[in-house]
Parts: sequence; structure tokens; C-alpha cells
Amino acid sequence: MLDSVTNSMTLILKKYLCLKYLTQFEQSNIMALKRITKELKGLQSNPPHNCSAGPTGDDMFSWSGTIMGPEDSPYEGGAFQVEIKFPNNYPFKPPKINFTTKVYHPNINGQGSICLDILKDQWSPALTLSKVLLSICSLLTDPNPDDPLEPQIARQYKDNREEFDAEARAWTLKYAGE
Repeated sequence: MLDSVTNSMTLILKKYLCLKYLTQFEQSNIMALKRITKELKGLQSNPPHNCSAGPTGDDMFSWSGTIMGPEDSPYEGGAFQVEIKFPNNYPFKPPKINFTTKVYHPNINGQGSICLDILKDQWSPALTLSKVLLSICSLLTDPNPDDPLEPQIARQYKDNREEFDAEARAWTLKYAGE
């Protein structure tokens, strides 16, 4: 019995000393990796509707994903690729997500940057990548022309919705067609 307790205490002490000498960066990196791994398991067991994502190669901090164009939107039928980069202090900072597929949208610019509050000032560690992907999918259905990255497209969306829809459909066929 004493040997068992001694072995347990030795393991606890080793773990403590190991953590004590890790840098803040290393500790943060370990926490992020645990969270990212948990989210990957969640995405695999319960994938969000119209979205998928996973690591690119062996780097758990670099993922790629696909967002299928939502039904009843000008993006329907498109498969849009995104690049996802997790920071070392995830989930305390949001992932960086960019479209690598061109998208005609007032809240997505030519470099693939996305104007979405939860990827910036409204980020919360309670959010998961699954929820973020669903929010991006929702943004495709309901753009926010009052907070655009592309003011001309936002103006077209507000002033001539038919023309906007036609252009968005054309881009979807050209760049995201299956």
C-alpha cells in the first residue's frame, strides 16, 4: 500500500515539476491542443450541417474545411474551401478563418477575409469551431450589408438584390462548382 502511495506521489511531483518549468507559451500550447483535439472528435462524431473540417497533415493548428452553399441562397450547389488557423492561445483567442474559394459577398473580401463579429470582438471561449462554421454558413444565407468588407457589393445587395443574386450565383458556378 505504501509503495502505491509513494508511486502516486512521485508521479504527481514529476507532473508538477514538469508543468512548473514549462513556459507560458508551452502551457498555452498544450491547453490549445487539448481543446482542438476535443473539437475534432466532436466534429467527427456530430458534424455540423453543410460543413466539414479537419487538420491539414500533422499540424493540429492548421485545418482546412468545406462549407456547402446553403439551399435557397445564391451559393447553393457550391463547395467553398476555407483555411483555418488556430492560435496558440485558443480558445481564448478566435481561430483565423479565410475562404480560399472566391466568394461574391459583402462580408467576404477578395483575400477571403470574413467580417463576422464572433471571429473578432464577440469571440467567446465557449464557442466551438462547429458553431463558427455554422455561423459562416448562416452569413452566406443572410449577409450583413451594414457592416461590409466590400462596400460596392453591399450597396448592390441593398439596391438591386436580383443583380446581386445573379452575380453571386455566377461566381458560385465559376469558382465553387462541383
